[in-house]
Amino acid sequence: MIRDARVLRAGFVPREVEHRDAEVNHLSSVLEPITNGEPADTAIVTGPSGAGKTCISKFVTERLREEVLDVETTYVNCWRNYTRFRTLYQILDDLGATIDIHRQSTPHDELVDRLQQHDGPRTVVILDEVDQLEDPSVIYDLHSLPQFAIICIANKEEELFSRVDDRLVSRLRSSEHVRMDKYHDEQLYDILSSRAKWGLDEDIITDDQLYRIADAAAGDARLAIGILRTAAGKADRENHERITDDILLDAAEDARAQIKQKSLDSLTPHQRVVYDIVREHGPVGPSEIHERYTEDVDDPRTKRTIRTYLSKMEQYNLLEAEGTSRDREYSPVDSAAASPMQ
Repeated sequence: MIRDARVLRAGFVPREVEHRDAEVNHLSSVLEPITNGEPADTAIVTGPSGAGKTCISKFVTERLREEVLDVETTYVNCWRNYTRFRTLYQILDDLGATIDIHRQSTPHDELVDRLQQHDGPRTVVILDEVDQLEDPSVIYDLHSLPQFAIICIANKEEELFSRVDDRLVSRLRSSEHVRMDKYHDEQLYDILSSRAKWGLDEDIITDDQLYRIADAAAGDARLAIGILRTAAGKADRENHERITDDILLDAAEDARAQIKQKSLDSLTPHQRVVYDIVREHGPVGPSEIHERYTEDVDDPRTKRTIRTYLSKMEQYNLLEAEGTSRDREYSPVDSAAASPMQ
């Protein structure tokens, strides 16, 4: 049943991307100076979860590496590598320059010095979930080095700008901005159809079922592909000849649960404390959340940072908010209530 499992994986970058030609062309034009050995502007790629930001960034940089011999790329998930040290270390590790670096004792400045001394090929650094950096000065570290081109991926520009100092805000505002919207159902159907064509045998899933997945995913390609992958895996394990409607219903629920668990596992320790407070006491407002949070941790973050955490968890469907900014209250999302499969 499964012809090529790679096509169904979340991080798979296809040879051709669907419905993102303008964004691909825009990002390609930003990086084009690298093909002539020149420094490239910083690019900021924004859009909701599942809009294809990471896929497009990886797609463009892979095409660049096919065209130019002396170009390297490195990818950093800043939600996982949320400290300045971890981010710098990940970049240097990809460049093969961490042999004598000790995670416990090496100072940050030495890592920056290593990057400054890097005399290898020009390198495109993709900073995914860049608004999750606890110390965004790492963007400034890289911005000042002409041998590195930066792609910053975030859900919202304003949340990125609210967390960096004035010297960097002005630079980022003058950067190239690639803005992406949610996919429409028809666009998601095309993406799913392409994945099914290359990843599955023929007649395993119907067009109607693909449309229903697209509708249930509500513009989120990550969720749509996750439902297709989960359904195909279940049908394959149980030796079905095709994906049945019952399998599809179970797959939608399972895929949502998997994505939610992955998002929960990605939370930083401070974000997890905030999430647990909302889960235990919600609906609850930001002031009470911050008050309880400061009681639970030794080195509390600012109210502004906590609001950023809450917004991030809302974007990733972990929390939902009701009310205006003045009387807003947060509650945990009930996964079972989200866009059911018809």
